[in-house]
Amino acid sequence: MTALETIRNIGPAFGASLRRAGIMDAQSLREIGADAAYARLLENGERAHFIPYYVLHMALQGRPWNDCKGAEKDALRAKFDALKARHCDSDHAEMEKILNRIGVLPAKIKS
Repeated sequence: MTALETIRNIGPAFGASLRRAGIMDAQSLREIGADAAYARLLENGERAHFIPYYVLHMALQGRPWNDCKGAEKDALRAKFDALKARHCDSDHAEMEKILNRIGVLPAKIKS
């Protein structure tokens, strides 16, 4: 059993989050892939955030976390948004839209 932290870009905190989601080692993470792993994180209560999502993709490719750019990043963003829509609380998302509309929350910046 190889530790998750042996994979580039996965440090102790990210490794702990993955283990809490039931992904216990590097081999298991590679077998299920980035999308399924991130879905497990969301189902386990992790807050949806695009950066850890693409960092996970880069990690499984052995690339630096900040190597994701341009069209590749745009495509991953679309996949992230779809994954988030399937696994996050839609009532919370609707409330966030309302708060954004009336100016309570700062406007989101597309990355």
